[in-house]
Amino acid sequence: QVQLVESGGGLVQPGGSLKLSCATSGFAFDTYAMNWYRQAPGKQRELVAGISAGFSTSYAAAVKGRFTISRDNDKTTAYLRMSGLEAEDTAVYTCNARYSFIYNYWGQGTQVTVSS
Repeated sequence: QVQLVESGGGLVQPGGSLKLSCATSGFAFDTYAMNWYRQAPGKQRELVAGISAGFSTSYAAAVKGRFTISRDNDKTTAYLRMSGLEAEDTAVYTCNARYSFIYNYWGQGTQVTVSS
């Protein structure tokens, strides 16, 4: 059974940091690209960051330089380190695992709220 479980969300002040984790099981983690998406109220879901099976990374322009995606294949876990958080980063952050265009798995999401 495929599982993706996010953790690490919460309330943080502007300028603060959080580290999200996506613990996975049930598939060949080291062969999948891992992505973090977010969806703010009233907005479409957007891709925030991605890391390929070969550890290549990519970021949305809005978070580049502030967020860092990483993966630990031994722990089958992906991470999103977020710093310099802004109110505009408030959203539900969801982990995604993708292999080609065939296999596509999602977590349940974790809320990140940036507010003073």
